Amino acid sequence: MAFASPVATVRAEPAGDAVPAPAPAKPPPPPPYSLPWQLRPAAVGNVVRSDTAIAFYENPMSGESGVTAASMLLGSYKLTPEFAPLVRLGVVSNDPPDGQTTAGGANIDGAAVFINPVIGATYLFKLSPEFRLAAFLGVTLPVGGGGGDSPDPSSAAANGAGILARSAMDNAMFAVDYLTIFPGFDLAYVAHGLTVQLEATLLQLFRVRSNEQVQPDDARTNFTAGLHVGYFIVPQLSLGAELRHQRWLSTPAIVEADTTDTLRDNTTVAIGVRFHIKLSDTAWLRPGVAYATGLDDPMKLRKYQILQIDVPVAF
Repeated sequence: MAFASPVATVRAEPAGDAVPAPAPAKPPPPPPYSLPWQLRPAAVGNVVRSDTAIAFYENPMSGESGVTAASMLLGSYKLTPEFAPLVRLGVVSNDPPDGQTTAGGANIDGAAVFINPVIGATYLFKLSPEFRLAAFLGVTLPVGGGGGDSPDPSSAAANGAGILARSAMDNAMFAVDYLTIFPGFDLAYVAHGLTVQLEATLLQLFRVRSNEQVQPDDARTNFTAGLHVGYFIVPQLSLGAELRHQRWLSTPAIVEADTTDTLRDNTTVAIGVRFHIKLSDTAWLRPGVAYATGLDDPMKLRKYQILQIDVPVAF
């Protein structure tokens, strides 16, 4: 008795009756990331970011008040999913307390100067779905105003005021007589609407402008670190807080001559709110505002109150 082949008994379905294959499921959206205020983002992307810190402070001797505005403009472009170069420009404007003078007795007036630009790049390592590590390398171009062998006292004072307006975390951009190379890293946990991020940066400064009468140090070594914690209340709104610390690892002449022992390091804290506005399928506007103040001298002594307005656009 002959048996029909199982293959021969299978009838081909008409092409028009074929059942379409199910569409592949879309991957879940990435967890929301809380963008830091003063730390670097642990992310790469196409970004244009305007960031301004407005600092109000007092002369502790006279009680007169002053205000400093330090503005940064950053642009980055993602060449690969892990790598993005960036450029950062800055300008500082200082309106000092009335009657402020230099150590030599020269009057310090209001001034606005461009500071050192930064060229750098970030490489992102995705360690796990929750953890990411961003490695950064940057260099400043020593072309900022207020430097050289005969610096304008008001411009030089604006640079010094700008350092504190930025919570002493962007020192390299204000050290206009120095070329600075600064590697750093950011380790972030991002999950369940929560971001916890640690940052550390080593800054090596080399004097390339001015003379030793103006800048006695041929080289300086600085260190900055910070902790950022952010949480999304709703997808469109997040809160973020930061603790930042800066410390001179070498002993610059200004620190060695400081009898108050307040210029070696600096610690600040900040808290703020950020909005997350979807502009298109690929573009986001993430404006935010934060308040920062010093936890120790010299910023605490000078009663620093800082308002930071941050407007990044990612696309």
